[in-house]
Amino acid sequence: MSRLDFVPPMEAKLVSDLPSDDGWQFEPKWDGFRCIASKEGDAVELWAKSGKSLGRYFPEVLDFLKNLPAPRLMIDGELMVSIDGAPSFDALQQRLHPAASRVRKLAVETPAKLIAFDLLHEGDVDWSVQPLSLRRAALEALLEATSSIGDLRLSPTTLDPEIARKWFAELSVELDGVIAKRRDEAYASGKRAMLKIKRTRTADCVVGGFRYLADRPEVGSLLLGLFNVAGTLDHVGFTSGISDDERPELTKRLEKLVGPPGFTGNAPGGPSRWSTERSAEWQPLRHELVVEVRYDQITGDRFRHGTRLERWRPDKAPQQCMFDQLATPVGADSAVRSAIA
Repeated sequence: MSRLDFVPPMEAKLVSDLPSDDGWQFEPKWDGFRCIASKEGDAVELWAKSGKSLGRYFPEVLDFLKNLPAPRLMIDGELMVSIDGAPSFDALQQRLHPAASRVRKLAVETPAKLIAFDLLHEGDVDWSVQPLSLRRAALEALLEATSSIGDLRLSPTTLDPEIARKWFAELSVELDGVIAKRRDEAYASGKRAMLKIKRTRTADCVVGGFRYLADRPEVGSLLLGLFNVAGTLDHVGFTSGISDDERPELTKRLEKLVGPPGFTGNAPGGPSRWSTERSAEWQPLRHELVVEVRYDQITGDRFRHGTRLERWRPDKAPQQCMFDQLATPVGADSAVRSAIA
């Protein structure tokens, strides 16, 4: 038998709607860290999508993998951390800490779960060449036999596209969207052989500042703000989808507005381990411009990723741009809750 080295996970192609014909399996698109987990005897490993090792950051997951009765195993899944029964991406990010002592402490305080959704190897069987229908049955049998060992959980699935659409429509914290996989196909490592539909929403934000491009004095990104309940403007993210044709005129427009108050609450460039010298270089603006942006997920009180600029909103007063417009998540249904609780 060959050694179980890193296998690039199967990827997904973004689509606007889920398929409704037969032959598909639907799964939650979890909002965590994608992970390939392997075990060969006492040798255990966790790999990120990039192939980098995650094992040192999640020693408790390595421990329960080591205790699984299967001597040889490879699983495709998602690392998640729950706080008070709800997933917390912020707590998950905190696990990527350089200090081993801090990692050990967090492993006890915020232990991670490995939510399994595909089985690639078990013993001397290469399940990756088998159709998903057989892989799923084998994964369910494996997890039923090891249900009392650590936080190894089974990701729910459905063959009913209406249930999948319900997951998509109603959940916003637990899920990042919905995945569709062909039940008659083998595991296509590194290929976009799955379909995904991701949730996106829009928000109207005040342009509280901007940053120049690194190589020339033209606007590179707009810094976005929302007013909190105290009436101060908090920095919540950025948008950088500005075409080269737009930059010269937009730069002139923004430079005419440079000045206080900028961000009067939480401001860009605050201290964090991700800060760079350039992250503190931004120009504050008077509160006159409003943009509508498209976003996917929120972590804490910030857009997790860069947003997409949809349109300018000259009809919107800056004072109307408050946090209460952001989507409020509803509770997970029983299938999803069983995997994360």
